[in-house]
Amino acid sequence: MSWKWEYAFGAEEAARTAPREFLTRVEEKADELVRAAEALHVHGRAHDGPDPKGGDVIVPGGMFTYQLVVRSERVYIVQITYLGF
Repeated sequence: MSWKWEYAFGAEEAARTAPREFLTRVEEKADELVRAAEALHVHGRAHDGPDPKGGDVIVPGGMFTYQLVVRSERVYIVQITYLGF
């Protein structure tokens, strides 16, 4: 298994209505988070501690909130907020 990102909870529903340009920026940042997590947690499946705290990322047009789950080797996008700026 290798690191990936995916939408979780209501973020998947919100992504269906957000503009494509905004979603492209969210997905680019999510890809960066995956690369960083993969480099930091090389042995993710063997991780036995608590998961690191997630965070908020600002992108042009809005922001999103993410959470890392190391043992699953996933970055979950749990909320996206399109503000239109």
